[in-house]
Amino acid sequence: MRRCFASIEEHLGPISGLVNNAGILRDGMLVKVKDGEIVDRLSLEQWQQVIDINLTGVFLCGREAATSMIRNDNDGVIVNISSISRAGNIGQSNYAAAKAGVAALSTTWARELARYKIRSAAIAPGVFETEMVASLKPEAHERITSAVPLNRTGSVEELAHAVRFIIENDYYSGRILELDGGLRL
Repeated sequence: MRRCFASIEEHLGPISGLVNNAGILRDGMLVKVKDGEIVDRLSLEQWQQVIDINLTGVFLCGREAATSMIRNDNDGVIVNISSISRAGNIGQSNYAAAKAGVAALSTTWARELARYKIRSAAIAPGVFETEMVASLKPEAHERITSAVPLNRTGSVEELAHAVRFIIENDYYSGRILELDGGLRL
């Protein structure tokens, strides 16, 4: 990450913003039982892959962006992408924990970095038309879409609009913007 951010500064100049958007799924029940017998458990590998990318990656990128902004005396903003799943979702212990961690990082960084004129906030999206959602089976996609009160998934453009709102609003910091079409898990 240090080399990556150094390269960004070298080629594009001082950093003033970061959108931390990383996410993978490795869903699985904590303990799966069939006919009274334990048939599977969420593996440490499944857990660690999601935590490494969805939480540790956000931490590393946020740390390097903040370091650059402070070193260059540059006002800035860090926008982290959390998820409504941070409240807990069946079969997603790892994902929910990581995205809850992302929300906590966002509010913590807002408090820590305010003295350097760096804001931090997060967006907690519901279901959006991303590669992850596009890869779902049609029946799963329909089931999810029908659970959204607006009866549709969000567009990437709508998510980008929310990111832009946070970047452009110099008073928005330390909060999680729910962007879920009314869906509550």
